[in-house]
Amino acid sequence: MRLAAFIRVNLKPIIAEWETFAQTLTPAAESMSPLALRDHIKEILEFIASDIESAQTDSEQVEKSHGEKAPLTKPSAAEVHASLRHAGGFNMNQMVSEYRALRASVTKLWNEQIPEGTKKDITDLTRFNESIDQALTESIGDYSKRIDHSRNLFLGILSHDLRNPLGAARMSAELTLRMGTDNLTERQTMLISQVVECSDRATEIVDHLLDLTRVRLGSGIPVIKAPMDMGFVSKQLVDEMRTRYPDRTFTLKISGNTKGEWDKPRIGQVFSNLLGNAVQYGFKDSPINVTIEGEADTVVLSVHNEGVPIPPDAIGRIFESLIRGEKEIETDGDDTPSGSINLGLGLYITKEIVAAHGGMIGVTSSEKEGTIFNLRFPRVYSG
Repeated sequence: MRLAAFIRVNLKPIIAEWETFAQTLTPAAESMSPLALRDHIKEILEFIASDIESAQTDSEQVEKSHGEKAPLTKPSAAEVHASLRHAGGFNMNQMVSEYRALRASVTKLWNEQIPEGTKKDITDLTRFNESIDQALTESIGDYSKRIDHSRNLFLGILSHDLRNPLGAARMSAELTLRMGTDNLTERQTMLISQVVECSDRATEIVDHLLDLTRVRLGSGIPVIKAPMDMGFVSKQLVDEMRTRYPDRTFTLKISGNTKGEWDKPRIGQVFSNLLGNAVQYGFKDSPINVTIEGEADTVVLSVHNEGVPIPPDAIGRIFESLIRGEKEIETDGDDTPSGSINLGLGLYITKEIVAAHGGMIGVTSSEKEGTIFNLRFPRVYSG
């Protein structure tokens, strides 16, 4: 009997042996009925049997071995199985072990039925393993998507819920300062000021996490475009950075028409992220140069700093989320970071904001030229 026919004839003993194994996957399996544990195993076995019998070219075999073959149905039985296992509390290792057990069960039962293997049997076994791997790839892909979705929802909820207590802490500290410092010592005034500053930094991190969650959940960075002047916003942000970092030198050069339609708060976020990045990774004794140049249909923004160049193998990934430079955060001697903590989200969020405006962003970095971020914003972009 060929393997595909054997699987169809022996569905009950194969499923029974596999179900016995699935029951050992505690604690998730403890509260599940045999029917729930069994879920789509029959459909998965039917897919495997049909796949073994189907014609297959060499290129299709390579595609399948790379896990690149598209499912025949959407969702496939393996994807539904992964969804149910995720909802049932099974972790990915447990789900993968189910496929190992299924592979072992079928192989053991079939070996007991054939006295001696033939070339056809070897071919069937090869096709069987390919089909198992295909189903496993589909299950892992679906399970991973659901894990990512759950993680992003968690980040979104956590970030949203953190905004209120952070805002309350900042408001209380700011109100205390406004009520007067006559009854406060210099040390107390300094500590309350640090509460305000740290609350601002934490709020910035929360905002980045919220933006990251929006992008990963598919809604993208929301932008509300209105007429504004890129040059004017650049002056505001550079002045803020000069106040925040009085020991650093910032230069600003504006030329041409810098007016257009953009989201002003988001453009301010872009400036803040790029200037903060230049402060963190640039040499302290070298200036940070900002250039705004108005062209016919585009406004070009450039931020330049001298510093250790970005490694060539990292420059292509620098706009990915949760990617950061190698430089350690410097401290003031008491283990308190002297600069804002960078989670590696700033440049990722910047890229998404630029994309939401229909613009482009790029970076070059070398010892001779320094690091230069170049951004191009169309004056009007309909999306």
